[in-house]
Amino acid sequence: MAQQNENPEISLDKLLKMGIRRRWWVLLPAAVIAVGVCVASLLLPNRYESEATILVERQQVPERYVAANTIIDVREVLLDMTDAILSRTQLLQIIDKFGLYPKEKKRLVPEELVELMRSNIKIEPLQRTADTKDLNAFKISFTGADRRLAQDVTYELTTLFINENNKSREEQSARTTDFLAEQLDVAEGELKQREARVRDFKMSNLGELPEQQQGNLAILAGLHTQLQNTMAALARAREQQVYLQSLISQYQDLAPASVAAPGTPAATPTDQIRADLARLRDEKADLLSRYTPKYPDVVKIDEQIKEMEALLAAATEAPGPTKSGTAQESPKPARSTEKDSTLAQLKSQLEANRIEIQNATAEQKQTEARIAEYQRRLNLTPVREQQLADLLRGYELAKKNYDDLLNKKTQSELATSLERRQQGQRFRIIDQPSLPAKPSSPQRVKISLAGLGAGIAVGLALAFLIETTNHSLRDEQDLRRNFAFPLMLGVPVLLSKVEERRRLRIKVLEWFAGVALCLLVCATEFYVYRRG
Repeated sequence: MAQQNENPEISLDKLLKMGIRRRWWVLLPAAVIAVGVCVASLLLPNRYESEATILVERQQVPERYVAANTIIDVREVLLDMTDAILSRTQLLQIIDKFGLYPKEKKRLVPEELVELMRSNIKIEPLQRTADTKDLNAFKISFTGADRRLAQDVTYELTTLFINENNKSREEQSARTTDFLAEQLDVAEGELKQREARVRDFKMSNLGELPEQQQGNLAILAGLHTQLQNTMAALARAREQQVYLQSLISQYQDLAPASVAAPGTPAATPTDQIRADLARLRDEKADLLSRYTPKYPDVVKIDEQIKEMEALLAAATEAPGPTKSGTAQESPKPARSTEKDSTLAQLKSQLEANRIEIQNATAEQKQTEARIAEYQRRLNLTPVREQQLADLLRGYELAKKNYDDLLNKKTQSELATSLERRQQGQRFRIIDQPSLPAKPSSPQRVKISLAGLGAGIAVGLALAFLIETTNHSLRDEQDLRRNFAFPLMLGVPVLLSKVEERRRLRIKVLEWFAGVALCLLVCATEFYVYRRG
């Protein structure tokens, strides 16, 4: 218990007693500081704040029809415009226009005036949803020494924001359109070059292109058929040539003066022709019993029969025996004439056959050359197809790029036209700049209350400091802390009537003074509150 009593403890009761004893150390500094701060706050110049609200209106035409060229995020737009409007040049123009800061101009440089005005301008976004990018409106405020001037400057700032927004959006949209137009010209030039390459490639490789492959195959099949027909005709002509040569040899080998045996007619070339014609007819009849008249062998025999009939007709035109069966007066010359006429006819047929063989041979070579040419084209078709695919791939990419840029340019032109008509995203004033009725600063009530609190704190600190430096013994606990042995001592207070009256007067004066100080502080605070 003794140790506990020796430990100093500052209780609420002791603090209360200390406050009562040192009441003037608390009351006087608190009253002086509170009144002084109130008076100082009343001497501060009034500052008036005018504010306006600007609404961010969305694009009038739906974006699914016309997409905007400019930045959609309003916060980024607001930051960019704030940097442009609060620039040094712009703010100095506003300062000169409205004659702001006349006293400060005498002691501050332009850069410091600009910073001073920036500190008086406030831009606050108004956010209606939790999404940080959804900005519907924002406030602009300006604080000045004159309320009418503050309103005018705020109106000037809102006008600058609206004009800057319209101007920047139109310029940005126009620059986007110009850029797309330049890129479109480049893409158009590249597309024309690739079109020319494809066109030149097709012109230089006609007949070898992939789309001509089916036509080449059809032509090649027709040429093969034509070659077969030509070779068949050439073979028949060569057979006819051999046959005609054999007939001519037979006519040339006949003796002009040969005489037949008694009772037997002499053998002539005409008889040989008739025999060959009969043989061919028999062969035709045998073939017709098995095939149709359009069968190739039947057609071939028909042609041979026609040739033999022509030879027989030519041979029978020569002079012969009379109807009475008597011989002509000179039979030898008649047979010679018949022989010459038949030989001439056979040679003529042989010459025609030679020309036919020559023409058929030339036609065969020409057909074979054309077949080789078309075969070469077909062989080169896969190569040309790969080369054309490479050219067309580049052409398609260039065309796709051109179409994409053309579509973007068209959309950009629509967006630019929309911005010029001010139907895009724009700013609109919904709350005109206010004319402040009360000053926004200084906050005199807060300043006075802060001064009162600071005065009480200073007074308590002084009272505590005086109390700690005073070592007077005031109660039994002080005696126990300072003396190790117990003391039993009592000293009554003996005051005369004069001293009692003097103490009473002092207490009354203290009460009056204390009440007066409190009333002074309260009146000062109330005045500050009413003054605002």
